[in-house]
Amino acid sequence: MSLPKFKTVTRTQGNNRALKEGVVKPATCELEFVEVDPLIAAFRRMVRASEFDICEMAITTYVCAREHGKKMTAIPVPLVRQFHHGAILVNKNAGVKVPKDLEGKRVGVNRGYTVTTGVWARGIMASEYGLDLSKVTWVLSGDEHVAEYVAPSNVTPIEAGKKMEDMLISGELAGAIGVDVKHPDVAPLIPNALDAGLAAFKRDGHYPINHLVVIKDELLEKHPDLAADIFNAFAASKRLYVEALKAGKIETLDAADNIHLKVMAAGAADPLPYGIEPNRKVIETLIGHALSQGIITKKVSVEDIFARGTWGLVG
Repeated sequence: MSLPKFKTVTRTQGNNRALKEGVVKPATCELEFVEVDPLIAAFRRMVRASEFDICEMAITTYVCAREHGKKMTAIPVPLVRQFHHGAILVNKNAGVKVPKDLEGKRVGVNRGYTVTTGVWARGIMASEYGLDLSKVTWVLSGDEHVAEYVAPSNVTPIEAGKKMEDMLISGELAGAIGVDVKHPDVAPLIPNALDAGLAAFKRDGHYPINHLVVIKDELLEKHPDLAADIFNAFAASKRLYVEALKAGKIETLDAADNIHLKVMAAGAADPLPYGIEPNRKVIETLIGHALSQGIITKKVSVEDIFARGTWGLVG
């Protein structure tokens, strides 16, 4: 009997390459990979139209979508992790030397308020540097993936016809999160950002999660073993990648590879652990940021957001 086939979106990278190339396969199904570029378009299509069976998704988009009743559940497979101390740029003429100086000012956020990089960056500025997020006006360049979401009152859309990068250069915005601007008047707010991220990792064990994997609820109900099977397949692929990374067998290292190596040099045996337990603290921190920033309105536990069949798995 042929195995069921599930339409799957995940951007090719080191830790899922063996799965996408068929070196590793799930036991209970076949994955029909669909390429979506840019990947963020897949997040929106999944949230708004449930277009895929299995889909990579930004973690804050997911927790927001869950609160609004979207019928999908994550498995604890953190496909993408990043440090975000370097995500905040400021206009050097705006009088901003430390994050606290952003209070009373307008700060841009690339795309939506629920974008994961923005949530982590605001969380860093609040928890590590004492910024009162409620005293900043957050200016968005786009809308939210979750159409039902309503942002806090100090969040506003960008003015029609304006570009966030231009507003940062001119000083109309004191700072901006998640934009790429090369200009003599623009600089990172937090100097030596990667060192700051690695210091936070050494101190708190936090290597922030950006993307997870979600599965349609109707498939989880119909196939009780599916969540564990997909988890194990992604985990097997990841282990091959980490082994190759440690052995120096990856010929051309990309930016993510190099960061993972630095995380290992900072003390991590595995820079990409899968499962609830090895990620509990960082996920609890993300949930806390989402709650305090108004991404969600009700506190949830880590178990609440993951498929029950994966609760005890580690990979």
